[in-house]
Amino acid sequence: MKEKILIYDDDEEILLLCKAILLRYDFEVETLTACENILEDVQSIQPDLILMDLWIPEIGGEKAIELLKQNENIKQPPVLLFSANPDIKEICKKVNANGYIEKPFTINTLIENIKRHTS
Repeated sequence: MKEKILIYDDDEEILLLCKAILLRYDFEVETLTACENILEDVQSIQPDLILMDLWIPEIGGEKAIELLKQNENIKQPPVLLFSANPDIKEICKKVNANGYIEKPFTINTLIENIKRHTS
C-alpha cells in the first residue's frame, strides 16, 4: 500500500513540483494551499505524513500544527516543517514537529526525510 503524503503550501508551483517528485517515488500525494481546516483535512485524507509550510495565509503552518497536536481524537501523522524560514529548527522544537526540510531542498533530502518518518 502506498504511503500518503499531505502537503500544505500556498505556492502552487512548489506543490506541483513536490507532487511530481513524490509520485515518481511511488507515494500517494494530496496537496492543499490553505491549512485552516487541518483537523477536517487530516480526518478525511488520513495521511501517513504531513509536509507543512510555515508561511500560509489565514492561520499559518505553525498554528495549524498546534491545532493538530492539541487534538487527541485525530490520528497524529508525523509532521515535517517545510520552509525557507531561517528559524525553522527552533520553530520545529516549539511546535513539536517531527522534523523539518529547509527550502531550497534537494530531491534526495526530501525523499530521505519522508522515508525516515514513514517507514
